[in-house]
Amino acid sequence: MLSRSCRALALLVAATALTPVATIAQQAAPAPATPELAAPATPGANAVLRVDQPGAKIDRRIFSQFAEHLGAGIYGGIWVGAGSKIPNTRGYRNDVVAALKDLKVPVVRWPGGCFADEYHWREGIGPRKDRPTKVNTNWGGVTEDNAFGTHEFMDFAEMIGAEAYVSGNVGNGTPTEMAEWVEYMTAPAGSLAELRAKNGRKQPWKLPFFGIGNELWGCGGNMRAEYAADVTKRFATFIKVPAGTKIDKIASGASDTKYDWTEVMMREAGKLVDGVGVHYYTITDNWTKKGSATQFQEVDYARTIEKTLLMDEIITGHSAVMDKYDPEKRVNLAVDEWGTWFDVEPGTNPGFLFQQNTMRDAILAALNINIFTRHADRVRMTNIAQMVNVLQAMILTDGPRMVLTPTYHVYHMYKPFQDATFLPMDVKSTWYSKDQWAAPTVSATAARGTDGKVYVALVNTDPNNPATVSTAIQGMQATSATGTVLTAPQVSAHNTFDAPNTVRPQPFNGATVGPQGLSVTLPAASVVVLTLN
Repeated sequence: MLSRSCRALALLVAATALTPVATIAQQAAPAPATPELAAPATPGANAVLRVDQPGAKIDRRIFSQFAEHLGAGIYGGIWVGAGSKIPNTRGYRNDVVAALKDLKVPVVRWPGGCFADEYHWREGIGPRKDRPTKVNTNWGGVTEDNAFGTHEFMDFAEMIGAEAYVSGNVGNGTPTEMAEWVEYMTAPAGSLAELRAKNGRKQPWKLPFFGIGNELWGCGGNMRAEYAADVTKRFATFIKVPAGTKIDKIASGASDTKYDWTEVMMREAGKLVDGVGVHYYTITDNWTKKGSATQFQEVDYARTIEKTLLMDEIITGHSAVMDKYDPEKRVNLAVDEWGTWFDVEPGTNPGFLFQQNTMRDAILAALNINIFTRHADRVRMTNIAQMVNVLQAMILTDGPRMVLTPTYHVYHMYKPFQDATFLPMDVKSTWYSKDQWAAPTVSATAARGTDGKVYVALVNTDPNNPATVSTAIQGMQATSATGTVLTAPQVSAHNTFDAPNTVRPQPFNGATVGPQGLSVTLPAASVVVLTLN
C-alpha cells in the first residue's frame, strides 16, 4: 500500500483535476490566464475547455489491442479453423471479426507477451498438418499446434483493418532468426520472399511495428537493464526492411515505476529504437490475491480506482527520463501492456487468465484513455491486455456465443478521439473516497476530431452520487451537445452470454449549453462522450 504522502502526490499527478501548468505541456504556447477554478460544493467539477489552444495529435494507435497465445485468446476467440461449425471465414470467427472491424482497431500486438520469447516463427508457417505441436509453457501447459502463425495473424490484421505489431523472440531466439522473420514478412524478392509465396502470400505485408523482445527483465530473460540494452542494440542492428519502407523498432520496456530501466535503455539504445515500452496492470490487492472481477465491495472498487490512476505518474516519470535523451520526443513511449488483472473466474484454468468484465472495468478503461490523451505528445501507442477472452478483454466467447464487454463499449464511444487533436481542459473536481482510498470524482478529456467536431469525454468515478460538471468554453460558441452514456445500477454489473445487454451505451440527454457554457449531470459510475454542436 502507498503511504498517504505518496498517494497524495500520485493522485495530484494522475487526477484529471489538473492545474493549468499540467496542461500547458500539451500546448504550443502558454494559455491565457483564466479565473481561478474552485471545486463545487456538491459532487462534480468546474472546468475550462480551451478550444482555441489545440495541443498534440492523439494518435489513433493509443486505442490498440494485444492478442497473445494465451487461453482462448487466439484459439476459440479469433481462430476456430475452416472446418468449425461456428460461422467463419477461412477459419476466422465472423462475429469477432465484425465486432473488431466496427471498433476500428488501429494495431494488434502479437504473438505475446511471454509467449513471444519462446516462439520460433518457422514452426508456424507452411501446411498446418506439418507444423510441430509444442507445449505452451507460460500459459496453462496446454499444447500449441501452431495452426495460427504468421500468415494467419497478418491476414487477420488485414481483415479487421489493423496494423501489425509483431513481437520478436529475444528470450531464446537469435538475431538471425529475428532478421529472417522480418525479411520473410517484408521482402519483395529473394529466397525468403519465395518461401512466403510458396506458403500462399506473394506480396509482402506491411510491418509498421516490431518489438525487440518482451519483458526482458522477467519472462523474456531475467536480464539486467545494462545487459538488456546491449542485447537490444545487437538485435536492432539486424532488423532491416526494404528501401522505401519504414519499421518502428520498439524496445522492451520497464514495469510500473522502474524508471532506471528506461534510463539505461534510452542512454544506451535510444538512438537505435523508435519506441520504448512500459507495462502497468491494475490489481485490487496484490499479485498473490488480485481480487475478484465481479465479487467486490465498494472499498475494493475505490482502491482499484486509485491504483489505476497511478498510470499518470508512471507515464510522467518515464517521459521525464526520455526527455533527457530525446527532447524532440521522437521516441514513442508505448504502453504496450495495460489493463485490469483480477483472479480468474472460478472453475477456469488459472493459466488462461479468463476474467469477467464489469462496469468497473469500463470506468478504469476510460480513466486510462483520458490519461493517454493528455500525454499524446509522448504516448503514441498503447495496447490493452487483451483482445478476446483474456484479462480486460473487449470480447468474450463461449463456443458459438459471443458477448461484447463494457470495455468494448468504452472503446466504441471513444472512436472520435482517434487521430483527433487534443484540447486542454482544466478541471477542478471534488473527491470520491471510501475509507483510505480516494480519487477525483470527475475525469475529463477533450479533442477536435478529424471531422472538425469537438468531443468531450467525462467519467464519474463516484458509484453512489451523480456529478455535475460546469464547463466554460473558450474559442467556440457551442449551441447544443449530444452524446452517449455507459452506466449501470451497480459497478459490478456485467454482460453474460444469457444477458448480453446488461451494460450497453444509451443516448444521453443530461447535457445543456447556455451563456455560461456546458453543464452536464453525470449519472453515478458513468462514462459519457459528448459532441458539441
